Amino acid sequence: MTGPIRPQFVLFGSSIVQMSYNVGGWGAIIADLYARKADVILRGYSGWNSRMALQVLDQVFPKDAAVQPSLVIVYFGGNDATNPHPTGLGAHVPLPEFVENMKKIILHIKSLSDKTRIICLSSPPVDEEKIRQIFGNALDDQARTNEGCRIYSEALVELCKEMDVESVNLCTAIQQKDDWAKTSFIDGIHLSADGCKIVVKEILKVLKRVDWEPSLHWLSMPSEFPDDSPYYVVGPDGKTTLNVTGHICTWQKEWVNI
Repeated sequence: MTGPIRPQFVLFGSSIVQMSYNVGGWGAIIADLYARKADVILRGYSGWNSRMALQVLDQVFPKDAAVQPSLVIVYFGGNDATNPHPTGLGAHVPLPEFVENMKKIILHIKSLSDKTRIICLSSPPVDEEKIRQIFGNALDDQARTNEGCRIYSEALVELCKEMDVESVNLCTAIQQKDDWAKTSFIDGIHLSADGCKIVVKEILKVLKRVDWEPSLHWLSMPSEFPDDSPYYVVGPDGKTTLNVTGHICTWQKEWVNI
């Protein structure tokens, strides 16, 4: 850890999280927006389901850590929702167990500190046609379906309501676009840059709406080392310098009014 210590945002989940630092990825966008404001920490594990997450929960989020996260964004469910393999192997987790696993994950993260906030992301939909084009019949015996994603998404959202935790129903949010199936995925399962923008938009909407104290919205959080300096670029008057601490870059402007 390098000081000073900034608030920590942890992204915890399966491949939707692991791949979120790709070019145009939703994790990369979040990290850019929170530059000098929070450390965005990636804890993504491709192929994982909620059972596997439970096995490492104490290692990823130790209760005796000197610094606890200010925000944890959790994503599991896409792999859990796959159809069960005939052998009993594979990622599928029955719905009641998935809900119970997510409850345990949420309770553990809640217990880290009074100021640790949680946003749960539900399973996005899938483009079943594109999955078949790319993977052929390889996944037929453990298929991902939109219906399965919908069922697991709705169950997670309902759990979050019961536990007073914020959630984003990605299955619903992504399907608001008319061309969602063609634009939101790179392979029918994992999110494209367009799909990732929807994730960022929904997360920012939550962070702007909630009344958390302190606010974790990117425009409300203070920047590190914000003081003026004579070493900044000299302004048009030729006498003073321009403090660029709060400068919003052109590629960030689309997120200002979310």
